[in-house]
Amino acid sequence: MEEKERYLDLPLEEVLGDRFGRYSKYIIQDRALPDARDGLKPVQRRILYAMHVDKNTADKPFRKSAKTVGNVIGNYHPHGDSSVYEAMIRQSQDWKMRHLLVQMHGNNGSIDGDPPAAMRYTEARLSKIASEILQDIEKDTVDFMPNFDDSQEEPVVMPASYPNLLVNGSTGISSGYATDIPPHHLGEVIDAAIHQMTAPDCTVDDLMQHIKGPDFPTGGIIQGIEGLRKAYETGKGKIVLRGKVSIETVRSGREQLIITEIPYEVNKANLVKKMDELRLDKKVDGIAEVRDDTDRTGLRIVVELKKDADAQGILHFLYKNTDLQVSYNFNMVAIYNKTPKLLGIKEMLDAYIQHQKQVVTRRTRFDLNKAKTRAHIVEGLIKAISILDDVIATIRESKDKGHAKEQLQQRYQFSEPQSEAIVNLQLYRLTNTDITTLEQEAKELQDTIEKLESILATDQNLISEIKKELRRIKKTYSENRRTMIEEEIEDLKINLEVVVPSEDVRVTVTREGYVKRSSIRSYTASNGEPPGMKESDRLLCSMEMNTTDTLLLFTKKGSYLYLPVHVLPENRWKDNGQHVANIVSMDNEDEIINAIPVKEFTDERYLMFATKNGMIKRSVLSDYKAQRHSKALMAVKLKKDDDLIYVSLTDGDQDIFISTHLGYGLWFSEEEVGVTGQRTAGVKAINLKPDDKVMSCQSFTLEEKPAILLITQRAAYKKMSLNAFEKTSRAKRGVVMLKELKKSPHRVYNVFLVQPTDKIHVEASDGSHETIDPSLVRQNDRYTNGSFLFDVSVSGDITDAWLEKSDATPVAIDLTHT
Repeated sequence: MEEKERYLDLPLEEVLGDRFGRYSKYIIQDRALPDARDGLKPVQRRILYAMHVDKNTADKPFRKSAKTVGNVIGNYHPHGDSSVYEAMIRQSQDWKMRHLLVQMHGNNGSIDGDPPAAMRYTEARLSKIASEILQDIEKDTVDFMPNFDDSQEEPVVMPASYPNLLVNGSTGISSGYATDIPPHHLGEVIDAAIHQMTAPDCTVDDLMQHIKGPDFPTGGIIQGIEGLRKAYETGKGKIVLRGKVSIETVRSGREQLIITEIPYEVNKANLVKKMDELRLDKKVDGIAEVRDDTDRTGLRIVVELKKDADAQGILHFLYKNTDLQVSYNFNMVAIYNKTPKLLGIKEMLDAYIQHQKQVVTRRTRFDLNKAKTRAHIVEGLIKAISILDDVIATIRESKDKGHAKEQLQQRYQFSEPQSEAIVNLQLYRLTNTDITTLEQEAKELQDTIEKLESILATDQNLISEIKKELRRIKKTYSENRRTMIEEEIEDLKINLEVVVPSEDVRVTVTREGYVKRSSIRSYTASNGEPPGMKESDRLLCSMEMNTTDTLLLFTKKGSYLYLPVHVLPENRWKDNGQHVANIVSMDNEDEIINAIPVKEFTDERYLMFATKNGMIKRSVLSDYKAQRHSKALMAVKLKKDDDLIYVSLTDGDQDIFISTHLGYGLWFSEEEVGVTGQRTAGVKAINLKPDDKVMSCQSFTLEEKPAILLITQRAAYKKMSLNAFEKTSRAKRGVVMLKELKKSPHRVYNVFLVQPTDKIHVEASDGSHETIDPSLVRQNDRYTNGSFLFDVSVSGDITDAWLEKSDATPVAIDLTHT
């Protein structure tokens, strides 16, 4: 029975919730977040207090860090020594703290992220400004609480005679809360605090007349006044922080970027490494060398540029692609009235001012009581000296000290403290000079008491005292501002030429979706051999492009892939290339139907789309310039059972020829197709019969005078003149191009617009391959079915047909046939 009573039968979620709640409360209040009054986390407060108690101050010699860490762990902070030492180290790092609270001898780490020396090697002491945080702690200015083992007391908060939370900032992550408060300029923060004391109803804009913005120990340039204002109003806001860079010209006429300041909390070694990797990976053209020339005189990173490189463009690229420019997000959470709270700048200053009022009131009361006690004793001593002989006689006839005190109190009405002081009086004090010294002390004490009482008398006098103290601190410790502030966030425009060396290359795309770029040298050395690809694959297009151009790949399901040529894998002409899905994510079941090279996305050129179900669309080319191109984008809106079969680039003045499966041909002008946006379905191109579908769509100009070459599913082919057709308008049925047979009728497999120098290739399911030379084919009228290329009953059905242009560049055609 007793055994059972030892255990509670509780639901797991209740126990977990309760314990996690307790743990969270501890993490939030007593570990990760700073107090709004003194800007310190518990571990920092305990380190400073332990050093203060040990008299390890700025006016004394340095002392081993290990001794301080031991004191902190043994007396106040029962956690790991590394967490205490790391907190101590941070308070001594001049690239993390705006005003150091701990001075350290020895290796305390570096801005490159190097680890500090072990605590047994380093020595530390409190800095001068840290003593201002602890000032008057002995004068009952703050509450104390028992330490973890109740063996001694530790302060709940520091007196903090300046607004340390804003001056040094803070960063931390707890349960459900995180904080990011940047450091600020001491003089500006003190001016703002004084202004808020003078005019408690002031606005954030008024305070921003004094506090211009954060002042990071590493300097840099802040951009974005709006983000600052929002942060100071609400506690949350975003600014851009960039390093300080100058462009210098060296003797040879080349330029170099000199970086002398980097953003706050950016690791310099990683930044230099990243910039050098961009150079090595050829992500940016024009950087010759990246060098870290930092020495004891200060930070200096040199980015040497090649001759004629665009220094401003490269600088913008580095801002955009490295930590030379970062976003800094304010998240000003601190413990305010024992609760985590997101604080604006007014609330932060108010928390400090209210705290200071309490501290100065308590200190003044302490000093006043001390002065009154001493004045009372001095008064007793003066009276005793005036009746000295009687006092001496009384003491001589007393039995002991206690009896002497009683006699003095009864005979001459001295109080207990006065009689204690009299019996403890040393004989030399009974000289003639002492009475004048005592009277002078009494007068000084009276002046002090009046002064202290006047401070306590009104709120105005109390605030004046706080202001006086703040002005003294500003005068003693204020330095020049390090961080510059610019109103607007600069829009970083990067010319492609900066990033990509301009180079002519040969680009190939295969039917199965393999892409590559090869150097012109590699292409020329092939002596006209076809490029490397799988046996089952064939070339969709091969063209000369520049690395600054863009390749648009269009797919059967109406998507397009935006591929800047410089992102294409670089391979030798005889190598296979890489599948486009490795570069841009796309649907596995989708397939490429056409590739269009684009030098410039202009409004004067158009993309023409045709679908299997008879829709046609024309859109401005510039609509297809993509900002993000990591995945397939919508080119045309398709219905569920529709496919895109044709895409071409037009100039707005071309003609369109559409052919259908049942043998209808329709010719109309491009002008008939109105221009619509990127995510549209377009308009009806041809009026299809219920069981018909579009097999081919071609755009052309009349100057080209193309012939029409038709191939049927029975492997028959014929050539017709364009004059055999009448140009009409869009959405008509079109005219018949085949002779209708009752048994085994011919159906259109594909139609090509050909020039005499072109070649047509046809493949059958048994793998056989036939070529048609249009110049050798006689022209027929529309009512014939042409000549047979091969017998489909022997070779099998046609599996593919494509046009090879006279410049040996295959042109993409639709791949919808199965």
